[in-house]
Amino acid sequence: MLSHDQIWMAIDRLAERYGYSASGLARRAGLDATSFNRSKRIGPDGRKRWPSTESVSKVLAATGASLDDFLRLIVSRDGPLRSMVPLIGMTQAGAGRLFNDEGMPAGGPGWEEIEFPDLGGDRAFALEVQGDSMAPLYRDGDVLIVSPTASVRKGDRVVVRLSSGEVLAKELRRRTARTVELASLNPEHEDRAVPVAEIAWMVRVMWVRQ
Repeated sequence: MLSHDQIWMAIDRLAERYGYSASGLARRAGLDATSFNRSKRIGPDGRKRWPSTESVSKVLAATGASLDDFLRLIVSRDGPLRSMVPLIGMTQAGAGRLFNDEGMPAGGPGWEEIEFPDLGGDRAFALEVQGDSMAPLYRDGDVLIVSPTASVRKGDRVVVRLSSGEVLAKELRRRTARTVELASLNPEHEDRAVPVAEIAWMVRVMWVRQ
């Protein structure tokens, strides 16, 4: 059974995971900026105030996180576990021989490492955003933590590498046996419909550091 402290702890960790303060996360979700303030977690009469399921749902929709992601953030009272993940620039990710057939880093020159909260068993690496093709959601210098082993569902934000070397960051709109339809994160860029045969790998965006 989840406790009052654990639920609020998960919200705080979700905010940290996507580079927000608690109030910043509330605003991102379309809520009052004070909704997640610590002072509002206990009422004047001393009773515990719980975040509503609607608030949690709005937060998950705003960040692209799933309910499983939210629950994984409740790992211990000492804070989320941390691990080192490989990092490379989005532009460099299009070069050959940097990834294996599973879409995981093959190592070698060009890769660095950064520390990030552990993803609960999912294998991951980091991509640094370069340029404004993903603005306003992701900006130049933001770091995306992506996982080739996490399941990808409709509405998830994904990074796709084509066999041509082109790297796309989009939202998965629809997937059939032959085609993957991708919605652009930047209104100035077109949506794409990509044949499955042209996709080298597609990974889910799990975490954003802004």
